[in-house]
Amino acid sequence: MHLTIVAATLFEIEPTRQFLADNFHSEAAMKFTKGETTVQMLITGVGTTATAFALGQYLSQVQTNLIINAGIAGAFSEKHEIGAVFLVEKDRFGDLGVEESDGRFVDVYELEMPAPDTPPFQDGWLINPAAATQKFLPVGKAITVQKVHGTADSIARIVAKYPAADLESMEGAAVHYAALMTGIPFFQIRSVSNLVEPRNKDNWDIGKAILNLNEVLKGMIDIG
Repeated sequence: MHLTIVAATLFEIEPTRQFLADNFHSEAAMKFTKGETTVQMLITGVGTTATAFALGQYLSQVQTNLIINAGIAGAFSEKHEIGAVFLVEKDRFGDLGVEESDGRFVDVYELEMPAPDTPPFQDGWLINPAAATQKFLPVGKAITVQKVHGTADSIARIVAKYPAADLESMEGAAVHYAALMTGIPFFQIRSVSNLVEPRNKDNWDIGKAILNLNEVLKGMIDIG
């Protein structure tokens, strides 16, 4: 079993790296083996461009059985508690498109560039087919953006545009796209570090989000 853990920053998954260093044999700085299980960590950098490039290079050289994308995220609703961990069942690029003269955002799928059901998309979403079969986490829907939302106006617009979205991150859809295009099974797990509200980092709890994220991630490795 070869498992790849993908994260934007080492900071987000450092507790799991330490767990692997303590309990697995370290073949290299970010590669760990125990029995027939190999866990390799890929730190991509922040954003879809860095994630797509890093994954493209990695997957051209390494055969892996499972990809887990792990990171923190903002939640659009107060019903999602800080520190809650979700499995993202579907994700989409949330700000790829055009701004009309009246300020409306029209995404590339509405423009049919590509058409919304062009593989691997389904109505513009990148859906994880394995999400429905798992029982270990609540599932959520996410959008992936280049710029996280931080004003009341921009938040209202994106919520109106994608009312189904629970979370936003800066990398998730890029991982979904790469995994679906290559046919590699995958999970995206996200821990809520903050509400998507007018930007106020005093309300964030990144420490709690990272702690909870890594407890789940370590459990997934043990299951694997």
